[in-house]
Amino acid sequence: MKPVHSQGTIEQYRQILNRKGSMYNILQQTADGLSNAFARDQKTPEDLIFDLFKIPNKNEASIGKLLTVLKSYGLQESDPRLKPMMDKIWKIEQMKEEVSNEARDPKHWKLSKDDFKLCINESLTLISRTLQNNLIIPSWQQFCTIIKSIYDHCKAVKDGKVATYIPQLARQNPESWGVAICTVDGQRTSFGDTKTPFCVQSVSKAFNYAIAASDLGADFVHHYVGQEPSGRLFNEICLDSKNRPHNPMVNSGAIIVSALIQNKLNMADRFDYMLQRYRKIAGGDYIGFNNAVFLSERLTADRNYALAYYMKENGCFPKEMTSMTDALDFYFQLCSLEGNCDSLAVMAATLANGGVCPLTEERCIQSRPCRDVLSLMYSCGMYDYSGQFSFHVGLPAKSGVSGAMICVIPNLMGICLWSPPLDRLGNTCRGVEFCKELISKFNFHNYDSLAHTESSKFDPRKRYGELEKDQVVSLLFAAKAGDLNTIRRIYMHGVDLEMADYDKRTALHLAASEGHIETVRFLVNIAKVKVNPKDRWNRIPYDDAVSFGFNQIATLLEKAMSLTESRDSGIQSGIPEEGEKPTLTSTNASTGHLPRYVSVSSSESSEESGDEINQNLPSIEAEKNGRKISFTIGEEQKSDVSS
Repeated sequence: MKPVHSQGTIEQYRQILNRKGSMYNILQQTADGLSNAFARDQKTPEDLIFDLFKIPNKNEASIGKLLTVLKSYGLQESDPRLKPMMDKIWKIEQMKEEVSNEARDPKHWKLSKDDFKLCINESLTLISRTLQNNLIIPSWQQFCTIIKSIYDHCKAVKDGKVATYIPQLARQNPESWGVAICTVDGQRTSFGDTKTPFCVQSVSKAFNYAIAASDLGADFVHHYVGQEPSGRLFNEICLDSKNRPHNPMVNSGAIIVSALIQNKLNMADRFDYMLQRYRKIAGGDYIGFNNAVFLSERLTADRNYALAYYMKENGCFPKEMTSMTDALDFYFQLCSLEGNCDSLAVMAATLANGGVCPLTEERCIQSRPCRDVLSLMYSCGMYDYSGQFSFHVGLPAKSGVSGAMICVIPNLMGICLWSPPLDRLGNTCRGVEFCKELISKFNFHNYDSLAHTESSKFDPRKRYGELEKDQVVSLLFAAKAGDLNTIRRIYMHGVDLEMADYDKRTALHLAASEGHIETVRFLVNIAKVKVNPKDRWNRIPYDDAVSFGFNQIATLLEKAMSLTESRDSGIQSGIPEEGEKPTLTSTNASTGHLPRYVSVSSSESSEESGDEINQNLPSIEAEKNGRKISFTIGEEQKSDVSS
């Protein structure tokens, strides 16, 4: 962009040329303006966004339209990253309402240009990325439509029974069914009962381990608990060969892990610490506590007490653990924490995002513990169904007896599923069915990305249509510049070299217009593109070559067009009689393509042209009426007849 002198600089020039005052003052003003000698007419991102949502004939923009567009990409008004913008908007609108004494619908909020730019400034990066569709799932609406169809399919599942070992779980509505999704970019969608609170139960085991390993280190934690699937029931009284619980996802391992967390603090501080950590991982979404469930868990904890005393006898607990009752109470408290589908989807997305909450962009879990917990969820997260789940679904997941279940797609999204009816292994029936349907439609399985995989599954991460646009742009720019190497590379990738732009102009049009004869030769002789395509003005490449005076290209294209009108690579009918010329069809006249084995030269010499045309042409031998006949396709009148 050519630099343009700013008005301030021009004013300084005027003062120097028509000075009446002190030269010192003028020089001082000039020195002050040297750092900004040139003005730029390029608009700022704030200006561009304002123009997008500007109300016609007014210097105002519609905030309602901006929020609607952001929501269509999966961003919600409650997103913490948009909070600075929303706070400023509310403040400005409240002031307007006080002045006008009238409540206003947020959908109709309008802001002046200065107020609009002020509001979006602190959330500018996120808004710009969203409007450029530079998010992890670009086809968000299409993705949500498919998820909704899976949700509706699973809603019809009536299998399973609600857990009854404590009254609070037995009272859950078996028809409750919720699905929530949060991507690593904070795109969110939900269906069904996503605001209904429920206890996390065994889902807490995954986050307790991740927090303990982040605070203490994975090596320290695994001094007390193993990593192997047990092959036993989740609450079986058994230890591994090193006298440790098999993994943190069985009850014995989860009790040990909870005993390691902040064990030097008193019970109240330990609970408060974990509550805050959960809320941080959930990005500030709802995390609560159900005291009734806690009391019921403690009353029906005979098996867990037996596990704890067995582990104490075998020296499994850390030395800091002085009260068995306190250790188990803390474990029951963590199982009795409450969330909903929306909040647990964010927690799952934090795991998918490497331990960084996608809503607050704060690191909540260290990278190695995040990797380790996903590995454990993959191998041990679904009780005795873990092996089957990893085989069929191929994703890390963790379920609980409340009907809650989280599923993590690394580097993409977290999913929370909640439906109280459980199968015989303690997993939510609708949740498991949802995951199976998800894998059948999307390439989310851990091994769907293998080379040479034959699959018609949908990949929501791909920008469908973007590849073709990029190919058109690359091809046409290469043709305009005469960049034959790039065109060869595009050709070798199997790209259609007849692709056209909005004006229906092809690479051959541009190469002919710019005089790139080698490019034209390649497109006509090698790529065999259509030699007479018409653009929106009904002009063909030959017309462009003539208009711009590129006679050599015009000659080449003229020969190519004449060949497409008079020759073909096949025989019209039968085999010619002795002494007859082979009759060639003109079927290529309708397509405008050269026959496969024909090439043309731009030379004026017919001899050179004939040599090039006949080069490498195939011979055809046939038999008719007991006579062998051979001739070469593309020659004028060569035939060799023998008896």
